[in-house]
Amino acid sequence: MNLSFWEVQSWLRKVNFTIVGSGIVGLSCALKLKEKFPKANILVLERGMLPQGASTKNAGFACFGSLSEILDDLETHSETAAVNLITKRLKGLDALRQNVPDSVMHFQQLGGYEVFTNDTEPLYNKCLSQIDTINNLLFPLFKKPVFTLKTNTFGFKNTVNNLIFNPFEGQIDTGRMMAALLKKAQIAGINILNNVPVNGFTELADGVAVHTENFTFNTNKLFIATNGFASELLNEAVKPARAQVLITKPIPNLAISGTFHLDRGFYYFRNVQNRILLGGGRNLDFDAEETTEMGVSSIIQSKLEELLHTIILPNTPFEIAQRWSGIMGVGSGTAAGLKEPCVKQVSNHVFCGVRLGGMGVAIGSTVGQELAELLQ
Repeated sequence: MNLSFWEVQSWLRKVNFTIVGSGIVGLSCALKLKEKFPKANILVLERGMLPQGASTKNAGFACFGSLSEILDDLETHSETAAVNLITKRLKGLDALRQNVPDSVMHFQQLGGYEVFTNDTEPLYNKCLSQIDTINNLLFPLFKKPVFTLKTNTFGFKNTVNNLIFNPFEGQIDTGRMMAALLKKAQIAGINILNNVPVNGFTELADGVAVHTENFTFNTNKLFIATNGFASELLNEAVKPARAQVLITKPIPNLAISGTFHLDRGFYYFRNVQNRILLGGGRNLDFDAEETTEMGVSSIIQSKLEELLHTIILPNTPFEIAQRWSGIMGVGSGTAAGLKEPCVKQVSNHVFCGVRLGGMGVAIGSTVGQELAELLQ
């Protein structure tokens, strides 16, 4: 790349800390590093025009897990580990709200609901039988019952009549949240370069040589916060998982308000003002959705529209306004069923905070801060 003397001097000279990825994890890490080392020269590299994983492409759920998801977690985690995961998610949401005021990211605690279709009634009965057990397990965290029953007043069809309600769940405006984080980082004096994919790195005696598509530079320490793209740079137990989303055009007199979960969290929907945002469906084709390619597939988009027609908006005309996808990072190999993030020192000068398991909004801030804390 034809870099000038000025460009090298201002952006690529004497870089103390480089963070790969400008999503929630990367910016939270950068902000924490700046707090710990105020005089440090910190550079964030982003592969896209905007954060390209899931930070600007998620559904904006401020959640910590539906009842069926928690029961699923308990099949692969101990009670202590499952509670620790929820605690980490709650701390992450608190950290995010400290970095970005509620009014700025339009945080609304409208509550979350779990919806059960008629053909998943056995799952509903299982959840019903475990409500008291899980509420008791979580009581030390919330000081009151988390999950209760509510009657379906939203007009959903082909579903069990009762919904499982969680008053602690909220929603955010993902775009406003990320814009505020970016602005906070820039005000703190953190440099951010976009459209700079990192192809690899070479460990040096006193630092790291970072190889991008167009130039190479040296940094004292390297922090990898690319989550779903982590396998391109690291040999860790994390693989990509594409999440597809659609949003309707405005719907007059929309009565649906809150965040909603279907089928153990594989589907999720919410109102965005007077629109419905709906995502999920990677369980229809796990292999095909294990990809870093942005895009949507007909099999999943057709299923999402079917859910709108038959379950969510059965008597309401609607049109689709947009479709998109984001790339999450989930466990692979022996870590496939585990949801603990991978936050570790990889080598003398390289660290990583990846594998957020689809809970980036909840735990991204905590993971970023823990990543920065690895540097003593």
